[in-house]
Amino acid sequence: MKIAILGTRGIPNHYGGFEQCAEYLALGLVQRGFEVLVYNSHNHPYQEKEWNGVQIVHCYDPEHKLGTAGQFIYDLNCILDVRKRQCDIILQLGYTSSSVWGWLMPKKSVVTTNMDGLEWKRTKYSEKVKKFLRYAESLGVKYSDHLIADSIGIQDYLKEKYKVNSAYIAYGATLFEHPDASALEAYKLLPYQYDMLIARLEPENSIEIILDGVAKANCARPFLVIGNHETAYGNYLKEKFASHAQIQFVGGIYNMELLNNLRYYSNIYFHGHTVGGTNPSLLEAMASNSLICANDNAFNRYILGNDALYFNNQNDIAKHLVNVTYSKDTFQTMLQENSSKITNIYDWEFIIDQYAQHFTSILEMHTNKR
Repeated sequence: MKIAILGTRGIPNHYGGFEQCAEYLALGLVQRGFEVLVYNSHNHPYQEKEWNGVQIVHCYDPEHKLGTAGQFIYDLNCILDVRKRQCDIILQLGYTSSSVWGWLMPKKSVVTTNMDGLEWKRTKYSEKVKKFLRYAESLGVKYSDHLIADSIGIQDYLKEKYKVNSAYIAYGATLFEHPDASALEAYKLLPYQYDMLIARLEPENSIEIILDGVAKANCARPFLVIGNHETAYGNYLKEKFASHAQIQFVGGIYNMELLNNLRYYSNIYFHGHTVGGTNPSLLEAMASNSLICANDNAFNRYILGNDALYFNNQNDIAKHLVNVTYSKDTFQTMLQENSSKITNIYDWEFIIDQYAQHFTSILEMHTNKR
């Protein structure tokens, strides 16, 4: 079976969640005997045509010149190329800038789309953009033969809004079992003597609320903000909290071993995401034995249940920072339960098997129809 993966900037991962998903998924599928192509931006750092058995196809991506408009051109270029490849399955990761070209998808391939989160809910977008995103979402549903939802909340939404079924396949993670405290030395940190968050610096990730709470608590412990801060919103946050020396904007980190160690040895790991399904960074924090304090919403509650601290405002953040000190004894049950969830529900090997089963069943379904 020949599978093409579209919708990311490419692998190996140098950006974020869907790229990480594409990396793990492509590698796992190849190991299971599938032929896999992944589409990469032409300016991706990795320029070879093959990566660990995965075929890499580079397509022109003018996002660096045109901004968001460039994403639409990149997706068009990917779709025009995949038309020539005679793939059995096309997996789209997301729909935002590809669904307008859905009518160009090769008719003989089975198209299945991971619908990601509710993009139109993101506060950074204007009402005009949100209207377009709702339209793009509807096109994603229209031009896909099958849909994948990475959370029960998204699955319920698709059923209610569009009256369509979707396959529930969560995001994955791998249990982190070999911590190394020496990884902290580069940041001059001590185990359990710092707090942190990892996120894109965007309003819907509650970054400002969390940092308002950090400022209010005024603890001496360093607070790490991991994520690209060379953006307009990042500059706003850096300026607002410039007088709070404990808040350290360290930029994006894509070394998974380093990230896992930083998560593992943190006092509290803050997760502020409010939009979307099974968030990758949340599962990775669970897999890294982090004590998690999450935004109190249905998506996070579904995954974490009672095995986390929660916040609704800056006062909650400040209270947790002042009162909570990481202790394996105090929070042992929470940490063990989250580790069990990774092992039994969200382990990458299990997730890859679910994708493989999904591809096999939908191809068989369409073969029988022909």
